[in-house]
Amino acid sequence: MPTDTQRDLFKLHRDAQDKYTYFLLTAAGAAIALAVNNTQGAKMAWPQFPLGLAVLCWAMSFYFGCRHIGYVNSNLYTNSTLIRIQKGEEPTVGAHPQRIEAASAGIKQAMEANAEHAERLGNRQFRLLVGGGVLYVVWHVLGMYLRTRP
Repeated sequence: MPTDTQRDLFKLHRDAQDKYTYFLLTAAGAAIALAVNNTQGAKMAWPQFPLGLAVLCWAMSFYFGCRHIGYVNSNLYTNSTLIRIQKGEEPTVGAHPQRIEAASAGIKQAMEANAEHAERLGNRQFRLLVGGGVLYVVWHVLGMYLRTRP
């Protein structure tokens, strides 16, 4: 059984991860709002293409971030079920040691797969946010070039 210190560290770690994910979601939403604000009244033209790709990246970042949160929350719920099973408190499994072992093994395997998927989604969320930022800078520099060229 984890000690109070281990539980506290886990909670701190989980809180930090949540804040990071929500920060990235907020940044993606703000970036989309900035792009919309910067293009109000603008006509559709080829120099807007990098900005369109940037907005697409930010939208996908937001989507993957939301999916990441879903997988993390699913794993937290599943972990509580695993604890009940291991204590013999889950009515569908009961207190039979072999049933507890089989159910625990299946849940652990599912949790590992969910954790890997959540990690991939979190990585995509970050990469797409950064990719959108790079494309936004490309759009901005392209606009500057087109305004200064003779």
